[in-house]
Amino acid sequence: MSFLYINFPSWIHPEIFPGVKFLGLLRWYGLMYVFAFATAYFILKKVAKEGALDEGTFKCTEDDLFSFIGMGILFLLIGARIGSTLIYDTSGIYWKKPWLIFWPFQNGHFTGFAGMSYHGGFVGGLFGMILWCIIHKHYAPKWIDAMVCAIPLGYTFGRIGNFMNGELYGRITTMPWGIVFPGAEKFSAASPWVQEFAQKIGMDISAGGLVNLPRHPSQLYESFFEGIVLWLIIWLCRKHKKFDGMLACIYTGGYGIIRFVIEYFREPDADLGFRIGKNTTAPIYTNTSLLNFSTGQILCFIMIVTAIVAAIILAIVDKKRKNQPEKVQSKGKKK
Repeated sequence: MSFLYINFPSWIHPEIFPGVKFLGLLRWYGLMYVFAFATAYFILKKVAKEGALDEGTFKCTEDDLFSFIGMGILFLLIGARIGSTLIYDTSGIYWKKPWLIFWPFQNGHFTGFAGMSYHGGFVGGLFGMILWCIIHKHYAPKWIDAMVCAIPLGYTFGRIGNFMNGELYGRITTMPWGIVFPGAEKFSAASPWVQEFAQKIGMDISAGGLVNLPRHPSQLYESFFEGIVLWLIIWLCRKHKKFDGMLACIYTGGYGIIRFVIEYFREPDADLGFRIGKNTTAPIYTNTSLLNFSTGQILCFIMIVTAIVAAIILAIVDKKRKNQPEKVQSKGKKK
């Protein structure tokens, strides 16, 4: 009998050096952040060399890039942590004791900052970039356009890190590329639906007990579509944009649409489930209705609407900015 599923590789561990004291704190997920930021910087540097950040007599320098991306990353991390603790944590402890948001110890042990929210990071990073542009007196939509040429490809590494951690996996599936994640919820082998499911994929559950079923590797779906595909679309559009801020809107709306769809394959957080929908009490490990929406889908819908509204506003503002010099010139001729 052929097996229509894949077991999660036993050699993959969250720690880079598993079992080694102190070095065990070094995790692949953290290293993926380093790869992501490095990738984003080098792509931003290439875009800057193309003149995308030059304004009049101003020529962008490497110090400007370091400063700009540095502030963006700082606020991204702050926003990601705040979003994770205040939106996705259901204990309520961070609302009562907000100082714990950035406290990396629990019960006297160093735990780091486990838990980062993409949407929180999106808002935080956007705020950081806008703040930098205000301080340095640059037109924010132009600089953010350059940054989004780099963000998706860097984001790819983050989702690979999630996969290596064996977290944020998808719902159960009979697809041949379904993966059995060690930390996923298990089901009783005595359940008729589990027996039927196992038969479809050639899984032997005769030993009984609890069974771990294969799931969509939604982290890899996100890594490819929200990362590589979205980056390629933006990269091909970068020299053909109609107004400053257009690429930022493509990224915001594009990510929102792609993530919204992939959320149908990704399992929602167990303690949150479906926030709104046809049946919010439906099991989260399978897709029973397209009308059940997760927290991620709600936030992505907000991103899509924001992108549309922002595109309209930025197009109008850009048209006025381009017409302004002509008006000044015409007034000069009349005088």
